[in-house]
Amino acid sequence: MLAGMECFTLNVAQVSRIGLGTWAIGGSEWGEVSDKEAIDTCLAIFDHGINLIDTAPIYGHGRAEEIIGKAMRQHGSREKFYIATKAGLEWNASGVFANSTPSRLRQEFEDSLRRLGTDYIDLYQIHWPDTTLPIERAAEVLLALYEQGKIRAIGVSNFSSAQMDSFLRVAPLHSNQPPYNLFERAIDDDVLTYCREHSIAVLTYSSLCRSLLAGRLTSDTQFPEGDIRRADPKFLPPRFAQYLDAVARLDRFARSHYGKTVLELAVRWVLDRPGVSAALWGAKRTDQLKAVKGILDWHLSEDAMREIDAIVRESVTDPVGPEYLTPAVRI
Repeated sequence: MLAGMECFTLNVAQVSRIGLGTWAIGGSEWGEVSDKEAIDTCLAIFDHGINLIDTAPIYGHGRAEEIIGKAMRQHGSREKFYIATKAGLEWNASGVFANSTPSRLRQEFEDSLRRLGTDYIDLYQIHWPDTTLPIERAAEVLLALYEQGKIRAIGVSNFSSAQMDSFLRVAPLHSNQPPYNLFERAIDDDVLTYCREHSIAVLTYSSLCRSLLAGRLTSDTQFPEGDIRRADPKFLPPRFAQYLDAVARLDRFARSHYGKTVLELAVRWVLDRPGVSAALWGAKRTDQLKAVKGILDWHLSEDAMREIDAIVRESVTDPVGPEYLTPAVRI
């Protein structure tokens, strides 16, 4: 990593506080991305001091993991990458379902190793809690992989404090990955506090709220067929106009107070929240990583945090969370 990057310790590893999220480069829910563009983006992280790449089998139905595997082979040094992947989602013609049965978790792990072309995973996470099974069942599988040295750290994603409590009865828990951004703050109520109290790292996803906070969208923006945002209530009227107004006001605030863009403000906001370890950023192209430099070496004051809260509260009068992403329950 470059000297200027902020880092944190995850179990015993040094990890960059900004990570590349790879749902977008999977290419199935965010528009097409060529193999070359996707691989180049994975390799460009080192130009910005990043070593953390987060992925999952569901991203492009395996394609994102395969892209990362190609990037690691092209780079030639597996240990330079900190790879976080996941398990516990099943997809078929009927939709996406949480499935953390031990047999599925073990099979998903082997499939991920194959696609990534590696013999270990730095951080292995349960993608969503499977409410049809005791949480402890999934914890037992990850504990076994950890004790065998096949994974270097154990994580979960989208888990509540109660679910993490159940997990911890069986296995150590090194991280949780929840959604968190200026517009989606549900973890403030409970999860962040729990993780701080139990020394669990928090890796936030959707730091730019599905690109809303990147500052590039307008009321005329059209999302292609298959783009996940076509189903996101934030991007539909009447809410879309409210969120765009908030983004415009936040951009003016960022420029006038800090000489920054709304994108830089949004990621800095996440990193400055107590208890947050890292912010994941879903870039699809190398040029989208150029803003990393503008996120580092400054911080938001408490007064700024209060002004930002007021802007969001005044602009978004009908807020909605990311609940639409929750997978279905297996029958």
